[in-house]
Amino acid sequence: MDYIAIIHKEAKSHYGVSFPDFPGCITAGRSVDEAKDLAAEALAFHVEGLREDGEAIPKSSSLEGIMQSPDFADGVAFLVTLDQPDRTVRVNITMTERELRAIDAAAATQGMKRSTYLVKAGLESVR
Repeated sequence: MDYIAIIHKEAKSHYGVSFPDFPGCITAGRSVDEAKDLAAEALAFHVEGLREDGEAIPKSSSLEGIMQSPDFADGVAFLVTLDQPDRTVRVNITMTERELRAIDAAAATQGMKRSTYLVKAGLESVR
């Protein structure tokens, strides 16, 4: 999901970034690029805290609504993508009993569960 961030700069200061949808979520950088890079980290950290506290994650406001606020009128808006944690899904696969025994044995020798072993092996083959 994308959220609107506002970058602003005052004389003799770094470039500040704030998130209208997340009061208190701010960061700053020496350059515009650094501030934008740090914005994604700040948003992810802030949202992680909200989730840990069991609080709802707000929907993204409209750009028009945000820019009508005098608090953001002198800033420049940009989008920051919030990486959502992957949701675990259950899948069914078909294999022979011999293949299953071999996979289970290999997983056990590495101290892994079957599903962990299969995911690791699958990801290694696509890299």
